[in-house]
Amino acid sequence: MNIIKYFSPLLKEKEFIDGLPVVIRVRKFDEAAAKEFSEQMSKAQNTGQPIVPVIIDSYGGQVYSLMSMISDIKHSKIPVATMIQGKAMSCGAILFSFGTEGRRYMDSDATLMIHDVSSSGWGKIEEIKADVKEAERLNKKIFRMMAKNCGQEEDYFLDIIHDKGHADWYLDYKEAKRHKIANHDHIPTMKITANVKFEIE
Repeated sequence: MNIIKYFSPLLKEKEFIDGLPVVIRVRKFDEAAAKEFSEQMSKAQNTGQPIVPVIIDSYGGQVYSLMSMISDIKHSKIPVATMIQGKAMSCGAILFSFGTEGRRYMDSDATLMIHDVSSSGWGKIEEIKADVKEAERLNKKIFRMMAKNCGQEEDYFLDIIHDKGHADWYLDYKEAKRHKIANHDHIPTMKITANVKFEIE
């Protein structure tokens, strides 16, 4: 994402200026990434910027970390624009769908990939059963949220994944647009202007 800044030379707080606007980049989905995401999202609420850009270039990761990021987006007081540069796979694809409607941007050469939640359970049989049950719960939850975000029926994505034999589902922009996941086939430019005005009356 290109950011063009027009700042008056009278503005001397360079450190403050360099920190504007808050642009969040998501490459991983783990506890550290979720913590940083939350901190950046909180900071963005207080800068005066009209929108929070979230740039995704990720192979995915932990679903619980994804859920934390989703919560931060849901509680944002300003719109969130999600953008895919390179790839948004697994958790990245779900997070992308949480961009404000009309503000989901996907580079024309980017790839989006959707698949079932994976269970990492091990141990005793009953423990594995519990982990599989939890994975199934999360799978339904995230894909039903994604369907809602995209204006589709509740089981829209779950049904497609089932029809594809639960294999990884890769989408380019045109297919993502057809399923109402993506809105635009480019990464926008953000322009920022800050002036100092003096008047004598």
